Amino acid sequence: MRALVTGGAGFIGSHLVDALVARGDEVTVVDDLSTGRREFLNPAAQLVEHDIRESFVVAADAVFHLAAQADVGTSVARPVFDAEVNVLGTLNVLEAARAAGARVVFSSTGGAIYGEVDAPADEDAPLRPVSPYGMAKLAAEAYVQGWNRVHGTQHVVLRFANVYGPRQSATLEGGVIAIFLERLAAGEETLIFGDGEQTRDFVHVGDVVRALLRAAMRDGGVFNVGTGVETTVNRLHALCCEAVGVDEPPSHCPPRLGDARRSVLDVTRAARELDWYPEVELADGLLSTWAATIGKE
Repeated sequence: MRALVTGGAGFIGSHLVDALVARGDEVTVVDDLSTGRREFLNPAAQLVEHDIRESFVVAADAVFHLAAQADVGTSVARPVFDAEVNVLGTLNVLEAARAAGARVVFSSTGGAIYGEVDAPADEDAPLRPVSPYGMAKLAAEAYVQGWNRVHGTQHVVLRFANVYGPRQSATLEGGVIAIFLERLAAGEETLIFGDGEQTRDFVHVGDVVRALLRAAMRDGGVFNVGTGVETTVNRLHALCCEAVGVDEPPSHCPPRLGDARRSVLDVTRAARELDWYPEVELADGLLSTWAATIGKE
């Protein structure tokens, strides 16, 4: 398969590129390297340095659209920039794919789109984003599904829970696990916003890559990609302490605007229709992520 991965030098994208190359696909990466890193690039993939806010041309059978402005805090501070990347950028990807006759697998967000939930959210749950990031992703989803209706395409939407794993950046607020591990290892203060009893659904990047590959063979649809397991941020911090081998209590500060109190996904549809199941337990994933972090030093 000829595959194009936007954001292929980033955290999730680079892992996907590695998997595509490993199975023998011809891979092109479109990335402006604003947050992606050259050292993450698989040498077998071709890099096209480009900002998806500008139109471009692709030659591919499948386009995995992972390039995004993915930080909630940035979306609150710079909502226009967030929309330019996440809405206009997605529209440019859709048009490039339409010209090439390629299928798009769009990486959306579960936690930010559903907003506050009372139970694990399935794909038919109300969509009530509480941040500009979630609003922009919801708008981008509307374009993806609208293109399917208007142009007869069969693009797929994947709504990710909180993804973690090796190569995640500790400089972005969304990478809470990377932040905790880095700061604990350095003996620095770790901060939890609010009381720490807010819950999240943490899914390993390896599980996410498997879902992306399965989605590329699917004719349309919207699927949650998570674990269905809620973990409080306080519990997450304790697990990160265990992985690093330290016992340091966190500091607490006021909650942030745009953060949901409870976020967890129902992944029944992905299990039923994609034959996909999360395989990595959080404690095991944290240990492997920490081992990979040590290996970089």
